[in-house]
Amino acid sequence: MRFNIPNQITLARIASVPLLMYLILMQHTIGTILAIVLFSLAAISDAADGYLARNLKQTTVFGKFADPIADKLLIAGALISFVQLKEMSAALVMIIIAREFLVTGLRIMAIAEGEVIAASPLGKIKTVSHIGLVLFILVNRYLDLGSAGAITKDVFLYLAIALALISGGEYFYRSRRLFGK
Repeated sequence: MRFNIPNQITLARIASVPLLMYLILMQHTIGTILAIVLFSLAAISDAADGYLARNLKQTTVFGKFADPIADKLLIAGALISFVQLKEMSAALVMIIIAREFLVTGLRIMAIAEGEVIAASPLGKIKTVSHIGLVLFILVNRYLDLGSAGAITKDVFLYLAIALALISGGEYFYRSRRLFGK
């Protein structure tokens, strides 16, 4: 593995997950503010590392593997913290996490068959919805938007779940030929 700048950004995102979880679970105003900042920087770094890797011609096998894992760890860490704080149901979080495992498994299966499953536009929209869900919950914990916040959180949550299921289904549909081999 080459420790180029994009890979260092990806590793920093992975390393930030335990700190993010700690800040969320602090249940203190400063922890929530720092969690918002850290999560926002980590989410932005996802776009930054990909942009730098492509434009500096520094794409690596490690980066292709670690970048999506970093994204999944970041979202899963936040969602698991929210379950502990009773912000979200474990069953609903499990739907989101299960989708990630299944699509990752599908990608591994494709690689074993000499194919690559590229990220789909719907998958990217799903990622944005998950980032929006986490940010909204964090902001709502800080601002306490009351019943309007609870309703908006539910909208974000069910949108994130719907996009997870639909985009996961799309990946499996596009890769259905792998199951006939």
